[in-house]
Amino acid sequence: MNFQKILPVLTSIGIILIIAAVRERSRTAAAIFASMPINIPLALWVVFGSGAPAEPQAEALFLRNIGVGLLTTLVWVGIVFVGLRFGFTLPSAIIVGYVAWAALTALWFGIGVMKIT
Repeated sequence: MNFQKILPVLTSIGIILIIAAVRERSRTAAAIFASMPINIPLALWVVFGSGAPAEPQAEALFLRNIGVGLLTTLVWVGIVFVGLRFGFTLPSAIIVGYVAWAALTALWFGIGVMKIT
């Protein structure tokens, strides 16, 4: 395994460690680090950064699917937030959020908004 494949994994681990360290000082700062757009460039790097020739159409479709996925993730965040506000436990709010996330993701595929390439 070469460095190009290992670096995204090490970067992800580093971000998790930063969040764990920062949360002791500021949960707001931890939230900012948790939501920063680092996973998208890492995913692009893993999927398309292998040194193969650029595929602009495939890269654009990949980013489009990420955008749709982000909308679904925002719905997940909203459901977990509302669940916690209504007194759900954290695990139950997360589970309900994931059920809604999975249903919405399946809907995106069902109506053709997201496509498997």
